[in-house]
Amino acid sequence: MPRVAPITGKADVAPEHHHVVDEVLKVFGGVRGPFSMLLHSPKLAERVIKLVTFFRDDSIVVDQLRSVGILAAVREREAAYVWSAQVGAAKRNGLDESVIDLLRAKGNPDKLTEEQREIVVYARQMMRTNKVDQAAFDALQKRFGTQWLIEMTAAINYFGMLCGIVNAFDVAAPPDGDKLPA
Repeated sequence: MPRVAPITGKADVAPEHHHVVDEVLKVFGGVRGPFSMLLHSPKLAERVIKLVTFFRDDSIVVDQLRSVGILAAVREREAAYVWSAQVGAAKRNGLDESVIDLLRAKGNPDKLTEEQREIVVYARQMMRTNKVDQAAFDALQKRFGTQWLIEMTAAINYFGMLCGIVNAFDVAAPPDGDKLPA
């Protein structure tokens, strides 16, 4: 049970903030997960939702690789709701089930492609220590460039923030979604 009542629609926010709920509905089709909490601060939710559309529509990081970074980060943060949602997105993005299985198990990334492995190492270091070593940084910067690395880093940390929201407020994962190991 969430620690505060979830926002579920326009009736739960002041009329001057209905446009923010409309933005969330446009992006997700419903109010759920982290946004059911973020909408308790409509101005914050209004700014955060723009990152969703940026990552989906404007980022130079291709969907499959972004999903690798996101899932690696989310798995480290143990956020069942965000994990479930992002596994669904990763599958829609064409990420192979074996990669999802490895990340779910916090497995050895040596079995992945070189670029996937580099992303997992980078994301895990960032989530575990709030730093990345020079070798992990250099590998991705050399392979993809600075703009790509900035956008991947932002995506990883954005989803880390969402994990913090759902975990702090006890937002449960959907019952039919992918589950984290117990």
